[in-house]
Amino acid sequence: MADSDSEASSNENILTESFLHLEEIDVNLYRGANLFHPIGSRSVYGGQVVAHALRAAYTTVPVQHHAHSVHCYFLKGGSADTPILYHVDHTREGRTYCNRNVKAIQDGAPIFTMQASFKRVETDPYTHQYSMPKVPGPEGLLSSVEIMERQLKTDSVSAGRKRYIKKKLTESVTYENRPVNEQYSYREEPLEAVSYNWVRALGHIGDDSKMHECVAVYLSDSILDVSLLPAGVYGKNSSQIMFMTSLDHSVWFHNPFRIDEWMLYEKESPHCGDGRAMTQGRLWKRDGTLAMSVAQEGVVRTFKSSL
Repeated sequence: MADSDSEASSNENILTESFLHLEEIDVNLYRGANLFHPIGSRSVYGGQVVAHALRAAYTTVPVQHHAHSVHCYFLKGGSADTPILYHVDHTREGRTYCNRNVKAIQDGAPIFTMQASFKRVETDPYTHQYSMPKVPGPEGLLSSVEIMERQLKTDSVSAGRKRYIKKKLTESVTYENRPVNEQYSYREEPLEAVSYNWVRALGHIGDDSKMHECVAVYLSDSILDVSLLPAGVYGKNSSQIMFMTSLDHSVWFHNPFRIDEWMLYEKESPHCGDGRAMTQGRLWKRDGTLAMSVAQEGVVRTFKSSL
Protein backbone atom coordinates (compact mmCIF):
# COMPACT_ATOMS: atom_id res chain seq x y z
CA MET A 1 0.00 0.00 0.00
CA ALA A 2 1.10 3.67 -0.30
CA ASP A 3 3.26 4.52 2.69
CA SER A 4 5.89 6.78 1.10
CA ASP A 5 5.38 10.40 0.02
CA SER A 6 6.11 9.48 -3.61
CA GLU A 7 3.48 6.72 -3.60
CA ALA A 8 0.93 9.01 -1.91
CA SER A 9 1.57 11.66 -4.54
CA SER A 10 1.11 9.08 -7.28
CA ASN A 11 -2.21 7.95 -5.84
CA GLU A 12 -3.36 11.53 -5.48
CA ASN A 13 -2.70 12.04 -9.20
CA ILE A 14 -4.60 8.88 -10.10
CA LEU A 15 -7.70 10.03 -8.20
CA THR A 16 -7.88 13.78 -8.75
CA GLU A 17 -5.95 14.28 -11.97
CA SER A 18 -6.73 11.11 -13.90
CA PHE A 19 -9.74 9.04 -12.83
CA LEU A 20 -11.76 12.11 -11.76
CA HIS A 21 -10.42 14.58 -14.31
CA LEU A 22 -12.99 16.32 -16.52
CA GLU A 23 -12.45 18.46 -19.58
CA GLU A 24 -14.88 21.31 -20.26
CA ILE A 25 -15.54 21.30 -24.01
CA ASP A 26 -18.52 23.67 -24.21
CA VAL A 27 -21.06 25.39 -21.98
CA ASN A 28 -22.61 22.71 -19.73
CA LEU A 29 -20.75 19.99 -21.64
CA TYR A 30 -17.83 17.96 -20.25
CA ARG A 31 -15.73 15.01 -21.31
CA GLY A 32 -14.36 12.26 -19.08
CA ALA A 33 -11.55 10.00 -20.26
CA ASN A 34 -9.02 7.75 -18.43
CA LEU A 35 -11.91 5.41 -17.67
CA PHE A 36 -11.47 2.58 -15.17
CA HIS A 37 -12.65 -0.90 -16.21
CA PRO A 38 -12.31 -3.18 -13.15
CA ILE A 39 -11.06 -6.73 -13.55
CA GLY A 40 -14.04 -9.07 -13.89
CA SER A 41 -16.48 -6.29 -14.80
CA ARG A 42 -18.30 -5.94 -18.12
CA SER A 43 -18.13 -2.15 -18.13
CA VAL A 44 -16.61 1.02 -16.73
CA TYR A 45 -16.69 1.39 -12.94
CA GLY A 46 -20.00 3.03 -12.05
CA GLY A 47 -18.54 5.03 -9.17
CA GLN A 48 -16.31 6.88 -11.60
CA VAL A 49 -19.31 7.85 -13.74
CA VAL A 50 -21.18 9.13 -10.66
CA ALA A 51 -18.13 11.13 -9.55
CA HIS A 52 -17.68 12.62 -13.02
CA ALA A 53 -21.34 13.63 -13.15
CA LEU A 54 -21.15 15.26 -9.71
CA ARG A 55 -17.99 17.16 -10.68
CA ALA A 56 -19.68 18.39 -13.85
CA ALA A 57 -22.77 19.54 -11.93
CA TYR A 58 -20.62 21.30 -9.31
CA THR A 59 -19.05 23.53 -11.98
CA THR A 60 -22.49 25.03 -12.73
CA VAL A 61 -23.79 25.86 -9.23
CA PRO A 62 -23.03 28.90 -7.02
CA VAL A 63 -19.89 28.45 -4.93
CA GLN A 64 -21.83 28.65 -1.64
CA HIS A 65 -24.00 25.65 -2.58
CA HIS A 66 -22.99 22.11 -1.65
CA ALA A 67 -24.48 18.79 -2.74
CA HIS A 68 -26.91 17.23 -0.28
CA SER A 69 -28.24 14.41 -2.49
CA VAL A 70 -27.69 12.65 -5.82
CA HIS A 71 -29.99 10.08 -7.43
CA CYS A 72 -28.62 8.08 -10.35
CA TYR A 73 -29.71 5.46 -12.86
CA PHE A 74 -27.26 3.30 -14.81
CA LEU A 75 -28.90 2.81 -18.21
CA LYS A 76 -26.17 0.97 -20.07
CA GLY A 77 -22.66 -0.25 -19.32
CA GLY A 78 -19.98 2.18 -20.44
CA SER A 79 -16.86 1.26 -22.40
CA ALA A 80 -13.35 2.26 -21.38
CA ASP A 81 -12.39 2.68 -25.04
CA THR A 82 -14.36 5.86 -25.73
CA PRO A 83 -14.65 9.09 -23.64
CA ILE A 84 -17.96 9.80 -21.93
CA LEU A 85 -19.72 13.14 -22.46
CA TYR A 86 -21.65 14.76 -19.60
CA HIS A 87 -24.37 17.32 -20.33
CA VAL A 88 -25.63 19.40 -17.41
CA ASP A 89 -29.18 20.76 -17.46
CA HIS A 90 -30.12 23.58 -15.05
CA THR A 91 -33.47 22.31 -13.74
CA ARG A 92 -33.96 24.68 -10.80
CA GLU A 93 -32.36 27.84 -9.42
CA GLY A 94 -33.35 28.81 -5.88
CA ARG A 95 -31.95 30.96 -3.11
CA THR A 96 -31.40 27.99 -0.79
CA TYR A 97 -31.71 24.99 -3.13
CA CYS A 98 -30.79 24.42 -6.76
CA ASN A 99 -31.00 21.29 -8.91
CA ARG A 100 -29.12 19.87 -11.87
CA ASN A 101 -29.80 16.98 -14.22
CA VAL A 102 -26.74 15.32 -15.74
CA LYS A 103 -26.90 12.94 -18.70
CA ALA A 104 -23.88 10.82 -19.62
CA ILE A 105 -23.58 9.94 -23.33
CA GLN A 106 -21.24 7.54 -25.08
CA ASP A 107 -21.23 6.76 -28.79
CA GLY A 108 -24.37 8.87 -29.14
CA ALA A 109 -26.43 6.87 -26.63
CA PRO A 110 -27.34 7.77 -23.02
CA ILE A 111 -25.71 5.41 -20.52
CA PHE A 112 -26.43 7.22 -17.22
CA THR A 113 -28.57 9.96 -15.70
CA MET A 114 -28.25 11.82 -12.40
CA GLN A 115 -30.47 14.25 -10.53
CA ALA A 116 -28.41 16.29 -8.05
CA SER A 117 -29.66 18.77 -5.45
CA PHE A 118 -27.50 21.46 -3.86
CA LYS A 119 -28.16 23.83 -0.95
CA ARG A 120 -26.63 26.62 1.05
CA VAL A 121 -25.41 25.80 4.55
CA GLU A 122 -27.87 26.61 7.31
CA THR A 123 -28.05 25.96 11.04
CA ASP A 124 -30.97 24.66 13.09
CA PRO A 125 -30.99 23.62 16.76
CA TYR A 126 -32.94 20.41 16.09
CA THR A 127 -30.61 17.52 15.17
CA HIS A 128 -30.39 13.74 15.65
CA GLN A 129 -28.66 10.74 14.09
CA TYR A 130 -28.08 7.00 14.50
CA SER A 131 -25.25 5.82 16.72
CA MET A 132 -22.09 4.65 15.02
CA PRO A 133 -21.57 0.85 15.24
CA LYS A 134 -19.04 -0.25 17.85
CA VAL A 135 -16.35 -2.07 15.86
CA PRO A 136 -12.55 -2.31 16.07
CA GLY A 137 -10.62 0.57 14.53
CA PRO A 138 -8.54 0.23 11.36
CA GLU A 139 -5.24 -0.12 13.18
CA GLY A 140 -4.00 -3.70 13.00
CA LEU A 141 -6.56 -4.81 10.40
CA LEU A 142 -5.44 -6.26 7.09
CA SER A 143 -6.24 -4.39 3.90
CA SER A 144 -8.25 -6.00 1.12
CA VAL A 145 -5.02 -6.26 -0.90
CA GLU A 146 -3.26 -8.09 1.95
CA ILE A 147 -6.25 -10.41 2.35
CA MET A 148 -6.21 -11.27 -1.35
CA GLU A 149 -2.49 -12.01 -1.12
CA ARG A 150 -3.23 -14.35 1.79
CA GLN A 151 -6.03 -16.04 -0.20
CA LEU A 152 -3.51 -17.03 -2.87
CA LYS A 153 -1.87 -19.24 -0.24
CA THR A 154 -5.13 -20.75 1.07
CA ASP A 155 -6.18 -24.23 -0.06
CA SER A 156 -9.90 -23.60 0.52
CA VAL A 157 -9.99 -20.89 -2.16
CA SER A 158 -10.89 -22.18 -5.62
CA ALA A 159 -8.46 -22.07 -8.52
CA GLY A 160 -10.80 -19.75 -10.41
CA ARG A 161 -10.89 -17.34 -7.50
CA LYS A 162 -7.07 -17.38 -7.34
CA ARG A 163 -6.82 -16.55 -11.04
CA TYR A 164 -9.16 -13.61 -10.48
CA ILE A 165 -7.09 -12.40 -7.49
CA LYS A 166 -3.84 -12.44 -9.49
CA LYS A 167 -5.46 -10.21 -12.11
CA LYS A 168 -7.07 -7.97 -9.47
CA LEU A 169 -3.72 -7.33 -7.79
CA THR A 170 -2.45 -5.72 -11.01
CA GLU A 171 -5.01 -2.87 -10.76
CA SER A 172 -4.08 0.61 -9.58
CA VAL A 173 -5.07 1.04 -5.92
CA THR A 174 -6.80 4.39 -5.35
CA TYR A 175 -8.19 3.84 -1.86
CA GLU A 176 -7.49 1.53 1.05
CA ASN A 177 -10.14 -0.84 2.34
CA ARG A 178 -9.72 -2.70 5.66
CA PRO A 179 -12.59 -5.10 6.43
CA VAL A 180 -13.42 -5.47 10.12
CA ASN A 181 -14.01 -9.18 9.45
CA GLU A 182 -11.67 -10.91 6.97
CA GLN A 183 -14.48 -13.33 6.11
CA TYR A 184 -16.17 -10.50 4.18
CA SER A 185 -13.47 -11.16 1.57
CA TYR A 186 -13.12 -14.93 1.94
CA ARG A 187 -16.88 -15.68 1.94
CA GLU A 188 -16.29 -19.40 2.39
CA GLU A 189 -19.38 -19.77 4.58
CA PRO A 190 -22.73 -17.93 4.44
CA LEU A 191 -22.70 -14.73 6.51
CA GLU A 192 -25.29 -12.15 7.50
CA ALA A 193 -25.69 -9.52 4.78
CA VAL A 194 -23.95 -6.83 6.86
CA SER A 195 -20.34 -5.64 6.65
CA TYR A 196 -18.10 -2.97 8.15
CA ASN A 197 -15.08 -1.65 6.28
CA TRP A 198 -12.62 1.12 7.13
CA VAL A 199 -11.87 3.12 3.98
CA ARG A 200 -9.77 6.12 3.02
CA ALA A 201 -8.48 7.57 -0.23
CA LEU A 202 -4.75 7.18 -0.74
CA GLY A 203 -2.79 10.36 -1.14
CA HIS A 204 -3.75 13.90 -0.07
CA ILE A 205 -6.99 15.02 -1.72
CA GLY A 206 -6.59 18.68 -0.75
CA ASP A 207 -8.89 21.03 1.15
CA ASP A 208 -11.75 21.35 -1.35
CA SER A 209 -14.72 19.68 0.40
CA LYS A 210 -16.46 19.24 -2.95
CA MET A 211 -13.61 17.08 -4.24
CA HIS A 212 -13.84 14.96 -1.08
CA GLU A 213 -17.53 14.37 -1.89
CA CYS A 214 -16.68 13.36 -5.46
CA VAL A 215 -14.06 10.89 -4.24
CA ALA A 216 -16.53 9.55 -1.66
CA VAL A 217 -19.19 8.80 -4.28
CA TYR A 218 -16.45 7.18 -6.37
CA LEU A 219 -15.75 4.62 -3.64
CA SER A 220 -19.38 4.36 -2.47
CA ASP A 221 -20.24 2.18 -5.48
CA SER A 222 -18.40 -0.71 -3.79
CA ILE A 223 -21.58 -1.70 -1.95
CA LEU A 224 -23.37 -4.36 -4.01
CA ASP A 225 -20.97 -7.12 -2.89
CA VAL A 226 -22.56 -7.13 0.58
CA SER A 227 -25.59 -8.85 -0.97
CA LEU A 228 -23.40 -11.91 -1.71
CA LEU A 229 -22.40 -12.59 1.91
CA PRO A 230 -25.33 -14.99 2.57
CA ALA A 231 -24.22 -17.07 -0.46
CA GLY A 232 -20.66 -17.77 0.64
CA VAL A 233 -19.66 -17.43 -3.00
CA TYR A 234 -15.87 -17.79 -2.77
CA GLY A 235 -15.65 -21.25 -1.16
CA LYS A 236 -15.02 -24.51 -3.02
CA ASN A 237 -18.79 -25.02 -3.24
CA SER A 238 -19.46 -21.56 -4.65
CA SER A 239 -22.95 -20.42 -5.59
CA GLN A 240 -23.63 -19.90 -9.28
CA ILE A 241 -23.54 -16.09 -9.39
CA MET A 242 -23.21 -15.26 -13.07
CA PHE A 243 -23.91 -11.54 -13.30
CA MET A 244 -23.87 -8.44 -11.10
CA THR A 245 -24.31 -4.80 -12.06
CA SER A 246 -25.68 -1.59 -10.53
CA LEU A 247 -29.13 -0.37 -11.53
CA ASP A 248 -29.43 2.82 -9.50
CA HIS A 249 -27.42 4.66 -6.87
CA SER A 250 -28.36 7.37 -4.38
CA VAL A 251 -26.22 9.33 -1.93
CA TRP A 252 -27.16 11.83 0.79
CA PHE A 253 -24.51 14.09 2.32
CA HIS A 254 -25.11 14.96 5.97
CA ASN A 255 -21.92 16.47 7.44
CA PRO A 256 -18.52 17.61 6.11
CA PHE A 257 -15.74 15.03 6.04
CA ARG A 258 -12.31 14.22 4.64
CA ILE A 259 -12.23 11.03 2.59
CA ASP A 260 -8.42 10.83 2.86
CA GLU A 261 -8.89 10.11 6.59
CA TRP A 262 -10.22 6.81 7.94
CA MET A 263 -14.00 6.44 7.70
CA LEU A 264 -16.22 3.46 8.51
CA TYR A 265 -18.36 2.20 5.63
CA GLU A 266 -21.30 0.28 7.10
CA LYS A 267 -23.16 -1.81 4.50
CA GLU A 268 -26.22 -4.05 4.56
CA SER A 269 -28.52 -5.84 2.13
CA PRO A 270 -32.08 -6.13 3.49
CA HIS A 271 -33.42 -8.06 0.48
CA CYS A 272 -32.38 -10.05 -2.58
CA GLY A 273 -34.76 -11.73 -5.02
CA ASP A 274 -36.22 -11.53 -8.53
CA GLY A 275 -32.66 -11.09 -9.82
CA ARG A 276 -32.22 -7.88 -7.82
CA ALA A 277 -30.49 -7.00 -4.54
CA MET A 278 -31.21 -3.95 -2.38
CA THR A 279 -28.25 -2.49 -0.47
CA GLN A 280 -27.89 0.38 1.99
CA GLY A 281 -24.85 2.02 3.52
CA ARG A 282 -23.63 4.67 5.94
CA LEU A 283 -20.25 6.39 5.97
CA TRP A 284 -19.08 7.41 9.46
CA LYS A 285 -16.31 9.71 10.63
CA ARG A 286 -14.11 8.31 13.38
CA ASP A 287 -15.64 10.68 15.94
CA GLY A 288 -19.08 9.07 15.38
CA THR A 289 -20.50 11.71 13.04
CA LEU A 290 -22.71 10.35 10.26
CA ALA A 291 -21.21 11.83 7.10
CA MET A 292 -23.10 10.16 4.26
CA SER A 293 -25.88 7.66 3.50
CA VAL A 294 -26.02 5.41 0.43
CA ALA A 295 -28.66 3.22 -1.23
CA GLN A 296 -28.27 1.05 -4.31
CA GLU A 297 -30.20 -1.63 -6.14
CA GLY A 298 -28.42 -3.93 -8.53
CA VAL A 299 -28.81 -7.03 -10.65
CA VAL A 300 -27.65 -10.21 -8.88
CA ARG A 301 -28.44 -13.10 -11.18
CA THR A 302 -27.51 -16.78 -11.00
CA PHE A 303 -27.19 -19.47 -13.65
CA LYS A 304 -30.56 -20.75 -12.38
CA SER A 305 -32.32 -17.54 -13.42
CA SER A 306 -35.37 -18.09 -15.63
CA LEU A 307 -34.18 -15.41 -18.09
